[in-house]
Amino acid sequence: MSTPNRKTALITGATGGIGRSLVKVFHDAGYDVVATDITEKPSDLRCTGYQKVDLARYAQDETYATEINDVLLYILKRRLDVLINNAAIQILGGADTLTRHDWHTTLEVNLLAPFLLTQAFLPQVSAAKGSVINIGSIHARLTKKNFVAYATSKAALAGMTRALAVDLGPRVRINAIEPAAIETDMLKMGFEGKADLYAQLGSSHPQQRIGQPIEVARLALAIASGDIEFLHGACISLDGGIGARLFDPT
Repeated sequence: MSTPNRKTALITGATGGIGRSLVKVFHDAGYDVVATDITEKPSDLRCTGYQKVDLARYAQDETYATEINDVLLYILKRRLDVLINNAAIQILGGADTLTRHDWHTTLEVNLLAPFLLTQAFLPQVSAAKGSVINIGSIHARLTKKNFVAYATSKAALAGMTRALAVDLGPRVRINAIEPAAIETDMLKMGFEGKADLYAQLGSSHPQQRIGQPIEVARLALAIASGDIEFLHGACISLDGGIGARLFDPT
């Protein structure tokens, strides 16, 4: 249960690399953190409350979504200062291979669920004069082969962030963080057995390294603090400079 008079944060995708860092950073900053993911709660995840949630089902099934909302509101004691839409699914494939199911699942988890969660908890976040933070991706702007569905969903999430800022006005601040390569288990799995390519990925960033999950979490905390209240409808690159770099032959 959340503690009265403490700020509350609801974080989706809490068991992944970025999610775990978000939970830790907000917990250490004194927030009551309610975490969700599609898996059971890890024993070492330090949060005030935890709820297993299937976001694809949440987007499809209104009855299930209502039940989940009621449970989360109970855990939160009907208070919420910060909603962080972090959960995402990455289904790789291109024009020749992506299926209808791939597209539906990607858009349900990465786009529709963040909107529906924002809509569901809007009264609480508005009352707190709080913040919604969407964790996007550099793929919203710059992508590569076989990321068609994922990149499209993240581009749409960026557009939704801007549109909701216009729609909501001063009621709730809404922004997005768009990281480049972040050192998570998911990223490492994609480079399993390819240590040389993983090293090349790091050196491709002008910062000469891959980003850390804690850096995403610290930026989210800074946004949530409200110290920069004029920051609204922004999609903030956290990319080590790679978004400014050309890869023309020299």
